[in-house]
Amino acid sequence: MTTALGLYSGGLDSLLACRLVAAQGITVRALKFITPFFDHDLLRREVQYRREVREKYSIDVHVVDLSRGYIDLLRSPAHGFGKNFNPCIDCKIMMLTRARELMADFGASFLITGEVLGQRPMSQRRDTMRVIERDSGCSDILLRPLCAKLMEPTLPERQGLVDRERLLAFSGRGRRQQMDLAALFGITDYPSPAGGCVLTDVNLAARIERFYNGLFSIGSRDLRVGDIRLLLVGRQFRLPGGRWLVLGRNEKENRRLETLREPEDWLLRMEKRPGPTGILRRAGQTVAGAGDREEIIRLAAGLVVRYGRKVDGARPPAPVILDRSGNREVLEEVVALDDGSFREWIV
Repeated sequence: MTTALGLYSGGLDSLLACRLVAAQGITVRALKFITPFFDHDLLRREVQYRREVREKYSIDVHVVDLSRGYIDLLRSPAHGFGKNFNPCIDCKIMMLTRARELMADFGASFLITGEVLGQRPMSQRRDTMRVIERDSGCSDILLRPLCAKLMEPTLPERQGLVDRERLLAFSGRGRRQQMDLAALFGITDYPSPAGGCVLTDVNLAARIERFYNGLFSIGSRDLRVGDIRLLLVGRQFRLPGGRWLVLGRNEKENRRLETLREPEDWLLRMEKRPGPTGILRRAGQTVAGAGDREEIIRLAAGLVVRYGRKVDGARPPAPVILDRSGNREVLEEVVALDDGSFREWIV
């Protein structure tokens, strides 16, 4: 039996592409690519996610982590960025390259995507789609079932593995044709079209771009997956000397920060009053032993008190716990920073 590998974003287009090809009796194995910028949390519930997709859409999906290579890609994407910090063309090339490399593992004869000609201005123009095929090494083995009749026949069509007459000619940004096709497949519960990649978000993309451009004393060459995940949580501050402080905005984010803590991070929280958990990222490298060590600790602790719960409408001094990888110290009577003193530190 013929097998195809499909790129599965979780959106309606990729879902329909997989089902359309599977309807021809072809085994479709779907690849769900993840990075710190989209869907990374699926790693924590991969088994559950695969079961949900199989039960809901009859698609066998596999999670593939592209994190390390993707972080490197953002330093200088060959085809540049979109409106924000989104390297859409190079992103698709990376995914298809990896999918092509996995074909032998799955015994697949060709690849499929849910792309629709003219739907996205950067990556789904006819000329750009050809560039993506070429640079990923997927020319002639990449089938786009939803718009195949608007493209030249691919190898699986010419070989008779796929019946071209049962493929479609969708184009443009409208969704009515996709919704009608979903109804024919009996699919009624599917995600609304929306970008799940934080690199297309105006505010978050700007923050990430600043990080890559040297926002913190941690250079982009030392950037880790955990750093990106931390960058997307809570209130972010660039303390003097480029030291990186993050404060949780609520209890959920406080718990999240604790899970994102790494061995060289220092943790701060008030001892007796509700307030934020703070992480001084890699303070073991950037703060410990520095001449301004005590000043940086005082500033970070002062921000923890500043964003803590008020007492009778005020923010009185409070003890702050400084946890340096298990070495616990209580900073007595820390004074909240005045608002005007740290505005320029807010990222």
